[in-house]
Amino acid sequence: MPVNSAVPKAEPSSAVEVVLRKAGRTKIRYPAELLRDDGTRIVVRAPFAGAAVRDFGFVRFEPGDVFTEYYWRDRWYAVMEVRDPAGVLKGWYCDIARPATFSGTELVVEDLDLDLWRSADGTDVRRLDEDEFAESGLSESDPAAAAAAVAALDALEALARGDGFEALLGD
Repeated sequence: MPVNSAVPKAEPSSAVEVVLRKAGRTKIRYPAELLRDDGTRIVVRAPFAGAAVRDFGFVRFEPGDVFTEYYWRDRWYAVMEVRDPAGVLKGWYCDIARPATFSGTELVVEDLDLDLWRSADGTDVRRLDEDEFAESGLSESDPAAAAAAVAALDALEALARGDGFEALLGD
């Protein structure tokens, strides 16, 4: 898909605020550093935004962890590379979301409940929250968005299980 030259790019190394919305409401808002914006893909870095440990059983997100987050204006997902405070890669947490919008200093993403995890070594790839997605009612209220979300999860999972995942995040 060609880059829309009318999309304004943000300046690298500037402060931005990531706004994660879910079901029309703001779920979380946190500061991040803009690393790159090529008009299609936006890359930011932020410390773990939670105050307490989030233990998923297969990974723990903890204060001090650093997230390098990749958002697209033309794709239905976002990918978060997660590293511990020493820089050791834990893996990638992927949100299925509507394409990101960037206005002023706000990077806004609408979470569509589906998620994917890929461990640092690539041996653990798992789909998450499919029950939440089914319960969200998106399939009835916005069938086109629901279909795009499921297709994005399928495509992202194929990349995560194959050789193309890390290339997705390369410069």
